[in-house]
Amino acid sequence: MIEELKNKAIFNKVGGAFKLSALIQKRMAELLEGSRPLIEDTEGKTMMEIVVEEIMQDKIAPNYDTEPQQPDIPKL
Repeated sequence: MIEELKNKAIFNKVGGAFKLSALIQKRMAELLEGSRPLIEDTEGKTMMEIVVEEIMQDKIAPNYDTEPQQPDIPKL
């Protein structure tokens, strides 16, 4: 298990376990789709370790400023 996930600091950094889980899932999906890691040393690290390191280095954070998107509803 990743040591940072045993420490409450990462949970406090993003606002709790649910937000941390959502952030990790979103970032891992971006990496799977071809995004490049935002940290330098990735050799020998799993995707999960890369994402956790990105969070700990403040390279990524939850976006609290966005409004929920409204679906495009055609006007009749």
